[in-house]
Amino acid sequence: MSNVTTAVLELSSGSLTLSRPGTSDASLRAWSAADELLLKEAFAHLDAVPDARVLVVDDQYGALTLGLSAWCPDVVADSAQLRAALTLNAELNPGSSAPGHVYSWGQPPPGQYDLILLRIPREADYLAWLLRWINDALTPGGRLLAAGMIKHLPDRSVDVFNAAVDVRNVSRALKKARLITCGRGDATLDDWSGVWKGYELDGSGIRVIAMPAVFAREKLDQGTRLMLPHLQAALQACGPDARVLDLACGNGVLGLSALMAKPELEITFSDVSSQAVLSARHNTAAAFPSARALFVHADGVASDLEPFDLILLNPPFHEGGVVGDHIALRLFEQASRSLSARGRMLMVGNRHLGYHKSLRRFFPHIRQLDANPRFVVFEAWRH
Repeated sequence: MSNVTTAVLELSSGSLTLSRPGTSDASLRAWSAADELLLKEAFAHLDAVPDARVLVVDDQYGALTLGLSAWCPDVVADSAQLRAALTLNAELNPGSSAPGHVYSWGQPPPGQYDLILLRIPREADYLAWLLRWINDALTPGGRLLAAGMIKHLPDRSVDVFNAAVDVRNVSRALKKARLITCGRGDATLDDWSGVWKGYELDGSGIRVIAMPAVFAREKLDQGTRLMLPHLQAALQACGPDARVLDLACGNGVLGLSALMAKPELEITFSDVSSQAVLSARHNTAAAFPSARALFVHADGVASDLEPFDLILLNPPFHEGGVVGDHIALRLFEQASRSLSARGRMLMVGNRHLGYHKSLRRFFPHIRQLDANPRFVVFEAWRH
């Protein structure tokens, strides 16, 4: 497989061969020192309580899930990428099986758990949301193990933990990572004002809100702002029953703007983040309850979707600490195969990533519509 790094993670219980898609940099592995801390502490806990019910939250490439496969953990993740990563890495480790189902925040796991492992996210609000959700998911005597790389811990992370859970121990730094051991706290999502935040879409009267894991949930990002004036012309070129895809939809602002201009169109919102999909669904139901809308939690364009007349895209440019165009390249390739015969893609991207070159790998025709010092807007089509 191209653009993948593979390395061996040594554990007290054996070893795991783990691949990380999306990079050829051998220094970027499919696990971090934070994962190693979590697994070491989990093994010690499970030796004493072997029948514990275990949950892994936001595993990235499967190190935690496969490392604990002997205890058959349940798994919940915001990102749809985990499903493919688990399948890939389970095949490399015949003694470790992937779970039959990966839960998301659109369908969270039921019941309570004796042990929960959490990879600490970079966003303080998402961490606060997770800890409050975990309080309901932990048994009264349950334990939360949370770890992250120190340089990636969110601002105010100590305050966020103390406000939500019963912090029992904070480890010393090991390999630039830190482990926090917690018990269940009293804070819940029901009484937390940070679940939804948003803004009013300029001049529309429509309030766009989003959950904590969603990009630019508190204000319209500048790339989308540059792209929006070009949406009307792109929609005018489509027929009355046009099929439109808001790819990497976030809170759904591009798709909602398309519905404002053309309420009769058929719109699909798709994102790798389940909280983004939930947010787009919420906003669409509030502003356009009669819209012909589909909501898809997927890593890219789902293979079972019909071709689209217009694809709207503001691609992510970072993933797991890696900044680059690898995500956009995959989305460009998928978008090029998902357009109708006369379909077009309208996109905005960071200027320094040189999308005018990479787009030509998948689209014979591209046209620059707008630019400023930071962002550039393109239209791309095949025929």
